[in-house]
Amino acid sequence: MILEDRKRWLALYVLCLGTLMIVLDVTIVNVALPSIKADLGFKPASLAWVVNAYLLTYGGFLLLGGRLGDLFGHRRLFLIGLALFTSASLWCGLSTSQGMLIAARSVQGIGGAVVSAVSFGLVMTLFTEPAERAKAMGVAGFVASGGGTIGVLLGGVLTDTLNWHWIFLVNLPIGVLVFILSARLLPSAPGHAAGESIDFGGAITVTGALMLAVYAIVNGNQTGWTSGQTLGLLAAAVALLGLFLAIESRVRAPLMPLRLFKKRNIAIANIVSVFWAAAMFAWFFLSALYLQLVLGYTPLQVGLAFVPANIIMGALSIGVSAKLVMRYGIKRPLGTGLLLAAVGLALFVRAPVGGSFLVDVLPSMILLGFGAGIAFNPILLAAMSDVEPQEAGLASGFVNTSFMMGGALGLAVLASIAASRSDHLLGTGSDKLSALVGGYHLAFIVGAVFAAGAAALGVGLLRVGQSPAYEGEPVSAEA
Repeated sequence: MILEDRKRWLALYVLCLGTLMIVLDVTIVNVALPSIKADLGFKPASLAWVVNAYLLTYGGFLLLGGRLGDLFGHRRLFLIGLALFTSASLWCGLSTSQGMLIAARSVQGIGGAVVSAVSFGLVMTLFTEPAERAKAMGVAGFVASGGGTIGVLLGGVLTDTLNWHWIFLVNLPIGVLVFILSARLLPSAPGHAAGESIDFGGAITVTGALMLAVYAIVNGNQTGWTSGQTLGLLAAAVALLGLFLAIESRVRAPLMPLRLFKKRNIAIANIVSVFWAAAMFAWFFLSALYLQLVLGYTPLQVGLAFVPANIIMGALSIGVSAKLVMRYGIKRPLGTGLLLAAVGLALFVRAPVGGSFLVDVLPSMILLGFGAGIAFNPILLAAMSDVEPQEAGLASGFVNTSFMMGGALGLAVLASIAASRSDHLLGTGSDKLSALVGGYHLAFIVGAVFAAGAAALGVGLLRVGQSPAYEGEPVSAEA
């Protein structure tokens, strides 16, 4: 019995290592973006695709990955996703052109989505006793929240001491080790939905719609916002989204059951997630560029600059955020966290060409760390407050998908806004650095509006009621 118990906990640690690798890849790239830009010749607006290619396929395949795990077994899908992610990491690390890197990042996102989607189910399978399950989920949550800190710092170290290729190649030994240990430790069981159909049509149409929309936005500055290409791509994206909704309303086993969105809190939580993610990814993407391209930081210095915010975010999301929800309800922590983040983004607008880290950067980083750490759990709890316990995983999956999609679309919009403003300032006689900073300032303002809008929507429209038990205690949606 003791050996079996040790095996279960060792299996959990292996799962967490796999999850950490996926989380790392969301943040590790931000520090290396300027180096990738210089080496492969990306333009400022198209550089967002290094991030967006991963976010789009990751978000687009989260729901499908979870569904495939239900059909064919979570262990089998975990191993397949892990192998795909690790192979794509090698492809990324060996990339010598823009197209090669973006294609590899897209495949990497698919593998990451599958691993993330089935990890939760595997933890639930390993730990069936409520107290142990709560403890195991706490460990997994700590790894997921702390991974951002490790990713930013590791990205700086690898890019500074070696080169940007190693931010991807570092996944190879980790991926191989996790695969071998997972094959030995994870329980093999058939999927609980074996024999049911797969909603490939839904996955293809929703992913295609989002990709077309982001492509149109990223290239809007070059081709013109009223050009036939931009308007045509946006129209095609809307048509595919309409087709996706039609498919989901008719298939027997939909990828995204639309009936859940009739529940007010799920719908509002997903909208809040979209706006919040747009602000979050703008923070990571634009502030990294400001530090490196304007202030002249090395990749390692950029990584260290993010550490305070990520430590605060990880520490709060482990337990403090949940305690705040238990004491004050969902709305107050959610609104407070998002408003703190909005102020943090707005403060970046005062960052000048010759800025100082302590005066112009650190205050924003601290506020954003507090805001993100406080707000994330309330968003998830709000989404799950309207559903039955057996649908809680599906509801949280919707929020994660909305978060990734909001990040991709928001980053495309804000990168285009920054590039457009910078081009305008260059055309009116500003020097290069002043034009860059002017573009970043406008994008930070829009990001702050996104965060403030998310706060207003959450506080104003979330319904008062009972959310699911958290560690055995009821949590009200509002104190």
